This record gives sequence, structure tokens and C-alpha cells, in this order.
Amino acid sequence: MNNLLTNKYNRGIKMFKYSKKLFAFFAVLSMIFVVACDQQGGKQSKGKSKTLENTKKRGFVRCGVSQGLPGFSNADASGNWTGIDVDVCRAVAAATLGDATKVKFTPLSAKERFTALTSGEIDILARNTTWTLSRDADIGLTFVGVNFYDGQGFMVRKGSGIASTSEFSNGTSVCTNLGTTTELNMRDFFDSRGISYEPVVFEKADEVVAAYDAGRCDTYTTDKSGLAAQRTKLSAPDDHVVLPETISKEPLGPVVRQGDSIWEDIVRWSLNTMIEAEEYGVNSTNADMMKTSNNPAIKRLVGAEGELGAAFGLDNDWNYRIITQVGNYGESYKRNIADTGILPDRGPNELWTKGGILYVPPAR
Repeated sequence: MNNLLTNKYNRGIKMFKYSKKLFAFFAVLSMIFVVACDQQGGKQSKGKSKTLENTKKRGFVRCGVSQGLPGFSNADASGNWTGIDVDVCRAVAAATLGDATKVKFTPLSAKERFTALTSGEIDILARNTTWTLSRDADIGLTFVGVNFYDGQGFMVRKGSGIASTSEFSNGTSVCTNLGTTTELNMRDFFDSRGISYEPVVFEKADEVVAAYDAGRCDTYTTDKSGLAAQRTKLSAPDDHVVLPETISKEPLGPVVRQGDSIWEDIVRWSLNTMIEAEEYGVNSTNADMMKTSNNPAIKRLVGAEGELGAAFGLDNDWNYRIITQVGNYGESYKRNIADTGILPDRGPNELWTKGGILYVPPAR
């Protein structure tokens, strides 16, 4: 009887161990099945973008820009927009719709720009916007690159006799834009030096310029590129000077909503194409000749080699159209900023191969 019980007990133990192995086998099999489905789902969704689909149906790219900042995004009397931010949106239109002119520009104040993007009113924000941690992580936005490296400064009247920010005194009145990193930098700057100041803030950039021009404040602060651009709007530009100090880092670049990774990639690589094209000497006038280049990187840039567009759901001439219709980064900078006299010296916005910090990943 004892032997019988022992045998039954041993068989039970074996069956239990077998059941555990069988359970483990099916658990692993289930995991493999889930991973395979995920991978298959990823393959099926590759190249699918709701924003891209809606853009194609609509027939134009919706781009949020400034209310008028020469060199970056500015409209003439006929409503024609120009600027390096404008060119980013035109590059996306060239890539996705085949025509760089198919863009609807929406001028936005600093206060309303992020709401317009997150609410779906626009699909790209290209509005001299500073890339910061809180903006990138907290409010549902994704910065896709930097198209201008800048820093905040101050402009004063030459007649004030002020040649440096070290000469600011208690009670200094400062004009600036509401709802910007400029406000925070201004506060940090004066507080860290123990200088009392009077902020004079406005929502619209032109209101700030008008207030400073009318003498309502002692100094005007914003990004140095903005100071150089807005200085051209003053009644007597030569009577004003930008002080030498730079008090912050302001990497400016285009922004998209989180949640559409393909659209994010399209905007990122549209900008990257413009920068890399300049690096390889490919521009709007020689792109056709570059199709026979011996350099594989150049051939990929002009769509003569590889199938890079497939990753975005685009054809293989998407980057070629950007270069031929909009130009490389250097061409955009020259016509919008250098040739207009705003900032002839590119400074940090020169290519990394020429002493600047413009550098993008390779297109391959």
C-alpha cells in the first residue's frame, strides 16, 4: 500500500512538473505571438501619418509664424511671406505636396502660438521659438531641430551713454514681449544683480517696438536676432545700439505636436536636408548636375540613389524638391538675413565645417 501511494505521489509530482513546463512553453509562445503582432502592426503603420494624410487632402501645409519679424517670418504689403522660418514650412510643402508655395501662414502672438499648435489649428509652428525642457516635455510639443542659434540681449539709445549691461541702474524700465522666455531671462538677469527694474510688456511684437520707439522704456530686450530685425522698424535705426552682452541660450526651431512620429520626421528631415545640402555644396541651381555625382551622400540628397522617401510615405524626390524650390540653408540665410542687412555675420549659424555649430545627422 505504501509503495502504491508512493508511486501515485511520484506520478503526481511528475505531472505537476510537466504542467509547469507546458505552462511556461505556452507563456513564451504567447509572448512571441504578441511581439510578432506588434512588429507586424508597426510594419503596417510605417509611413502612415494622419497629419500627412490631412495635409494632402487639404492641399496645403498649415504653418504658424510670427506677426512680423524681418528675416524670420514677415509679410509684405501684398501678403507674401518671407524668412528662414517661412522657408522651413515651404520645404515641408515641397516635400509632401510637390509645391513649396502650398502653405497657409497663420500669424500668431507669443501667447497664443502653442495653443494654436496643440489645438490643431496649425501643424507646424515655425516662429522663432526657443527650445526648452518644459516646452518640449510638458505641453505636448516636439522640437524637431534648430534653424537659428541665438541669445538674448538688450538694445538702448545711443544717447543714453550706456555701453554695457553693467551700467544698468535701479528703476530701469524694460520693454519686452508677454509670455516668452525673454520675460524669465530678464527677471533672472536683474534679480541676480540686485537691480530693481520696471517691466513694460505687450502681447504683440509691434507693440513692444512702438513703445520702445516712443520712449516708454529705457531698453528693449529680446533675442539678439530679433533686436537686429526690429531695429529696422524704428523711426531712426542708427540712433540705437545692441549691447555686447548675451544673457541666455536661445536655440530657435520648428515645433510639431506630439503623437505623429512620421510627420515629426518629415519636418525634421526637411530642415536637415537644407542644412546638409549646404554642407555638400548642393544648391537650387546645381541640384540637377549633382545627380551624377560620385559621392553617394550627394546622390541620396538629390534623390538619385536610395529610397529614403519610403520611410515617410513620400516619393524619392522629396528632398530634391526642397533644394530646387526652396534652396539650401545658406541660400535661405543669405536672402532673408544677410542680404537684408539684419545679421550679415552668421556666427554660430555657420556650418560646423566653417567654425559654426550647424550640424545634422547624415541622410542615409
